[in-house]
Amino acid sequence: MRRLLLATAAMLVAVPAIAQDRTAINGIIDEGTNQSQVMLTAQHLTDVIGPRLTNSPQARVAEDWTAKRFTDWGLTNVRKEGFQFGRGWSIERSSVRMTTPRTVQLTTIPIAWTPATTGALVAPVIVAPMVRERDFDKWRGQLRGKIVMVTQPGTGDEPTTPDFKRLTGEDLSKLDQFQQPRYDPAAADRRLKRADWARKLDAFLKAEGAVAFATKSYRDGKLVTGEGYQFAVGETPSMPGIEIAAEDYRRLARLAKVGPAPTLEVVHDVRFHDADTQAYNVIAEIRGTDPAAGYVMAGAHLDSWVAADGAADNAAGSAMIMEAARILAKTGARPRRTIKFALWAAEEQGLLGSLAYIERHLARRGSTSDPQLTGEKLYYGWSNRWPITPLAGHRELTAYFNIDNGSGKLRGLYAERNPAVVSTFREWLAPFSSMGATTVAVQPTGGTDHVFMQQVGIPAFQFIQDPLDYFPRIHHTSVDTFDHLKADDMRQGSMVLAHVLLSAANAERTLPRPPVPQKPVTTDPFAYPADDD
Repeated sequence: MRRLLLATAAMLVAVPAIAQDRTAINGIIDEGTNQSQVMLTAQHLTDVIGPRLTNSPQARVAEDWTAKRFTDWGLTNVRKEGFQFGRGWSIERSSVRMTTPRTVQLTTIPIAWTPATTGALVAPVIVAPMVRERDFDKWRGQLRGKIVMVTQPGTGDEPTTPDFKRLTGEDLSKLDQFQQPRYDPAAADRRLKRADWARKLDAFLKAEGAVAFATKSYRDGKLVTGEGYQFAVGETPSMPGIEIAAEDYRRLARLAKVGPAPTLEVVHDVRFHDADTQAYNVIAEIRGTDPAAGYVMAGAHLDSWVAADGAADNAAGSAMIMEAARILAKTGARPRRTIKFALWAAEEQGLLGSLAYIERHLARRGSTSDPQLTGEKLYYGWSNRWPITPLAGHRELTAYFNIDNGSGKLRGLYAERNPAVVSTFREWLAPFSSMGATTVAVQPTGGTDHVFMQQVGIPAFQFIQDPLDYFPRIHHTSVDTFDHLKADDMRQGSMVLAHVLLSAANAERTLPRPPVPQKPVTTDPFAYPADDD
């Protein structure tokens, strides 16, 4: 009799959890369509707050505003977790004109974390492409008093395919291909060495008496990004940096080729912000009913570059994370496992916010005798440190889901070389097949905040999204504004995310975990290293 009573009690506990998963879908869809706030959230992050470069004044506003929204929606343990980053930086105004042989207003942007000009800087240009230290010898004695154009001009880069795209069934089927990992420690060493390039170039230009440097935007179409990475205290470049739209850059190069070299007038009013050198991740929770069951997590990066408003990259992902949190809170979800929501800082400078979370809560890499790495060196060097030491909280995180590929519709999930999760993901996505979220692809993805979690043995995943015009036009550029966000797609994405999170939080078994990685053998032990000094 006692066994029968215990079995009956267990069934009574289990059945409501299963029923909740099934009936919760209707509430999620109703709240995520008829009561959606995702576009209001995205509009405030973009039109009102604007670009959110890490540690800039706008980033501080975004940190406080998103934390308040989480609190207003009833989430718990809302907090900002700080980590050492560096200087804040912002643009007050900027202008670059060609003044000879004629007057032309150029499309440009200050390169992030480069200093201001003192009033108007007027100087001729010189085209002096440099990509390696050995290139310095070509230009010694020729750069004094010049604005140095350090990028090869190249030729026009006309598109051959449409910029805007939605994934077809054929496209989605091609994603489900297992890709074997490759380990090349020599390549990792080369990347680490290249992280010093900007500092070495700046020192050379300063020693040669240059007054500014200019780079060419890596996209045509008068698009600029302003990406720069010398944000650490004590590493600020010595001279103003200008990114010039590709069409304007090539015009200047042609004029300089036939002579005389054109003259530019540069006005950069930029500001450094040093009151607080810590950056902050914003984290909020829906508390689980079983304190011993661990937690699941979803994240997107809140920071952006400054050429526009950081809409598709990544106010869109941040808004969907926040909307999923709001939907689950509003519908009264009581998950077994805690659900955490993270808005990461400093993703654009090397996934530094999510990495700080990993090192605080999940795992450490390397030994205490390893040299301390910061900035780009931390990004390039961290994955090549051994051994991995899990922390006490490593097994508490049972699944992490990331959104960071624009505002396109969620079409499914990348299983990230973890084939054991495929059948479970298909089951979780099944209710949303009519909304286009059907595909589970085993291949891995990179470049955003789930990557370092995977590398320490956390089940961490990225969603498959319709690309739209994210990479051809929008990613990091001066047209990354609210206008290019797709409202129907973002409402769909918020609902899919909410359901996946609730399913993971209520699942009887946690997702299969990959093993904690050990140092791999070199994939090709017979390869000769490339010359990349």
